[in-house]
Amino acid sequence: MPKVTDFMKSFTLKKMLLSALFAALACVATMVISFPIPATQGYINMGDCMVLMSGWILGGLYGALAGGIGSALADLLLGYTVYAPGTFIIKALMAAAAFLVFTALKNKLPSPVSRIISGICAEAIMVAGYFLYESVFLGYGLGAVPSVFSNLIQACGGLVLSVLIMEIIKSNRYIAGVINHKA
Repeated sequence: MPKVTDFMKSFTLKKMLLSALFAALACVATMVISFPIPATQGYINMGDCMVLMSGWILGGLYGALAGGIGSALADLLLGYTVYAPGTFIIKALMAAAAFLVFTALKNKLPSPVSRIISGICAEAIMVAGYFLYESVFLGYGLGAVPSVFSNLIQACGGLVLSVLIMEIIKSNRYIAGVINHKA
């Protein structure tokens, strides 16, 4: 008969492995599925999709770490080093917010609606977070305004894609079983 400590070890190991997987997915989705925006010298990417999903699947702490680490790593690898600290904090807050709002709403609203609302809250953190980071910490002031529009486009793409993927995951017993997804 398995001991409680064995269960906890395997649960923690599973969470850590899924966190590493989602960090890698966030990094790759940011780096590979990206479109440069010459006006802002930045890019639009699909990393937000993985950040939202990490919050919904892994929960607050593990999701925040996966989303933050994976996205910041992409910034480092792509040469946007100055953004990496801000990205880590912003994406971690996004994943945590997605989890917290979804958890608060999941028993009151249908799952996709709860995900959409929680995703909008998380993406609002991203848009406001990068504006604040660029305008205050990077010293761009109002020069950071153009990035708001590209971040809104990124937010919409990440939100739509993440909700669609979560619905597919829910309908696939094998994948849902691997991630132990109950929502």
